Amino acid sequence: GMPISKAVIPAAGLGTRFLPATKAMPKEMLPVVDKPAIQYVVEEAVNAGLHDVLMVTGRNKNALENHFDRATELEAVLASKGDQRRLEEVVRSTHLATMHYVRQRDPLGLGHAVLRAAMHVGDEPFAVLLGDDLIDDRDVLLERMIAVHESHASSVVALMEVEPSQTHLYGIATVEPTDESDVVRVTGLVEKPRPEDAPSNLAVIGRYVLQPDVFAILENTPAGSGGEIQLTDALNSMAESGLGGGVTGVVFTGRRYDTGDRLDYLKAIVQVAATRDDLGPDMVAWLKDFVANH
Repeated sequence: GMPISKAVIPAAGLGTRFLPATKAMPKEMLPVVDKPAIQYVVEEAVNAGLHDVLMVTGRNKNALENHFDRATELEAVLASKGDQRRLEEVVRSTHLATMHYVRQRDPLGLGHAVLRAAMHVGDEPFAVLLGDDLIDDRDVLLERMIAVHESHASSVVALMEVEPSQTHLYGIATVEPTDESDVVRVTGLVEKPRPEDAPSNLAVIGRYVLQPDVFAILENTPAGSGGEIQLTDALNSMAESGLGGGVTGVVFTGRRYDTGDRLDYLKAIVQVAATRDDLGPDMVAWLKDFVANH
């Protein structure tokens, strides 16, 4: 497979599950401890060697662009106070990656959001990272997917085992084993099947490495589940036809935090805080006391 340099991050959703917090602020800017969720995702792309990032945004998402831009007044105030640590944190997000933005004018689904990246990506393979899924930076996923893409010359999806009762929340894969324990060949994908109809309990989570062939398929993919153009449907076509080398799955067993659900978002904050040197010891001690007395 061709080397990959571009990451696409769809961020046009309305975040209705977090209203009223998201009435005037993009859900991607909700903090996980002291960084917005979207910054963790951009950092993950950069750590995997992808320094060209296209964010697919919508109306009222200006805060995303501002976050990755200079904040000269704030920088000047912090510099004048000699607050070097916070100044470095503020400047860091500015220089993380070369950021580009395109709007998804209508909320027509993930497949449509990916299609908006076609002009920027061109005829190259690229990665897609969804902002709702945070992958713990101690666990390797995107780098592994890029390596599998290069060795298999196919599109690659991240898969994770879920409880059978949860299959209706995900795209679910039909798979065949390969001679690598964490790699499977994907022969089919179905969006949000009922537990009794699910072909497996391997769910697609929000990381993809895609061949550019996906754009031609998305252009001809009719609206599916929820009246939206589903990326899952396009990938199912590629898995069945073998177009672009078909679809390979990397089975991830590491730590994933779902920030798209309110309860899971709260769990993510607790889990991330508990791993930090500056907050973890006090956080864990307080949690133990809180749980014991709750």
